[in-house]
Amino acid sequence: MASIQPISSNLTSKQAAHLLRRATFGPTISEIDSFTGLSVDQALTLLLADQPAPSPPVDPETGLTWLPKRSDINSGNDELIHVTKAWWLDLMRTSPPSLREKMVFYYHTHFTTISTVVNSASALYYQNELFRFYALGNYKELAYKICIDNAMLIFLDGRDNIVGLPQENFAREFLELFTIGKGPQVGPGDYTNYTEQDVQEAAKVLSGYNFDEDFVTIDPDTNLPTGKLKGNNTIATQHDASTKTFSARFQNKTIAPATVIDNETTKVDALAELQALVDLIFEQEETAKFICRKLYRYFMYYNINTEIENDIIVPLANTLRANNYEIKPVLEQLLKSQHFYDMDNAINEDDLQGAIIKSPLEITIGTLRFFDVTFPDATNYSELYNNIYSAILGFLSDQGLDLLEPYEVAGYPAYHQNPDFNRNWISANYLANRYVYIDKLLKGVGNTEDYNETIILDSVRFVETHVANPANARTIVETFVNYLLPEIITTERFDYFLDFVLLDDLSPVNWINEWQAYESSGDDMAVRRQINNLCIAIMQSPEYQLH
Repeated sequence: MASIQPISSNLTSKQAAHLLRRATFGPTISEIDSFTGLSVDQALTLLLADQPAPSPPVDPETGLTWLPKRSDINSGNDELIHVTKAWWLDLMRTSPPSLREKMVFYYHTHFTTISTVVNSASALYYQNELFRFYALGNYKELAYKICIDNAMLIFLDGRDNIVGLPQENFAREFLELFTIGKGPQVGPGDYTNYTEQDVQEAAKVLSGYNFDEDFVTIDPDTNLPTGKLKGNNTIATQHDASTKTFSARFQNKTIAPATVIDNETTKVDALAELQALVDLIFEQEETAKFICRKLYRYFMYYNINTEIENDIIVPLANTLRANNYEIKPVLEQLLKSQHFYDMDNAINEDDLQGAIIKSPLEITIGTLRFFDVTFPDATNYSELYNNIYSAILGFLSDQGLDLLEPYEVAGYPAYHQNPDFNRNWISANYLANRYVYIDKLLKGVGNTEDYNETIILDSVRFVETHVANPANARTIVETFVNYLLPEIITTERFDYFLDFVLLDDLSPVNWINEWQAYESSGDDMAVRRQINNLCIAIMQSPEYQLH
């Protein structure tokens, strides 16, 4: 039976690495070591701790931020969208061990927008900050805020939804993708959890909002710019002021403004209707289950059978509802559980460690983090954003992830598309490009004709820094496989990495001589070639593609 009960033992090195791989974009050796031996409570306290708000991105053209709205002195909008992506990648790479950035990306995969459709650098940045504000906060509040988020109002046509001319796109996705989810179709327009009637009535509640292109409408809770209601100072002139009657799936409840004058209502009442809609949806038990299934697939595994539904999803959903949709208690319960650490049974065939294919972000950013690859000075914005991170964004795209540019409204297929889910990350082309990335990183990335800086995975420096006795070939391989691979490998597999790859079928004594020759002469060509071969072999291995 899958167990949601917490583990009682302190974290082993493998368990600490497993937790950090799932909770971040990839740990360093020092981070794994610092979490090893902690109780699971201590580990989650660190991962869920508040983090200082990051500084906003900077326009390389001016050396200053362009926010809240770009002007003629700034780079173009397309360039600033690129800067926003690069800035976000840099946060993923440099943040301390925390669930925050992993949850910011989760919310992007869930409340999806596409950058080329939104086409506003400021709107995309502020949506990212909205996700960061609520990353470890209240899911229900975030669901309310996303309804009037500028980027979302553009992306799902909310700004085109007005009284008498309803635009149902956002209402449909809000029910199907963001909150309660679509169940089996059991009748005409009846999707078990909601009906076409509910889509139509929700669209009326959501009518009358507009993109605030000046970003001067400020949300008092987050202090972030938000969309605005169309109308004069007090009246929401484009909001549908009729009584909205929902189906039996929502207990036939109604939502109506408190005040109606000449078929119009106030902006205050329109916002109150929006809150009433969110409350109505989140009163349904299925909403909490839908959210917890998404979280389970993101952090655990894509397959949810009857046992997982009953033993894991239902308790998580109960926790979510009991805490009024605060997300922290659910993350704690899941990431402390015996099920998360494969300690609820002794069956090897259903192990969850090493069961998920890493995303291109986890491959690309995780490798940079693990090997502590040195980047240009953080204030050299043109080199950092336009040179190095341009290359990294290209690597991500080659591996199947265009950041902020998923293929469809539902987001990246790996997080939602049944039955393949994370297997969507792997095709012949995508896998080949994962391998190419490792090879290029060892040779150096960046330094085009327009820029000077490069980043490089310095394998010799890494071994000198992290291996206690680099002259011992076995110790080098132990360090690599113990910290980089999710599960313990067989003796035969270890010997392949040691004897065939690192030693090149020569004796350990030969390696000792080569290392000592490097130390005395400073010429690292021989040892670098062999350590690079080890890096390539391990990071191109099937085991490294998993976490």
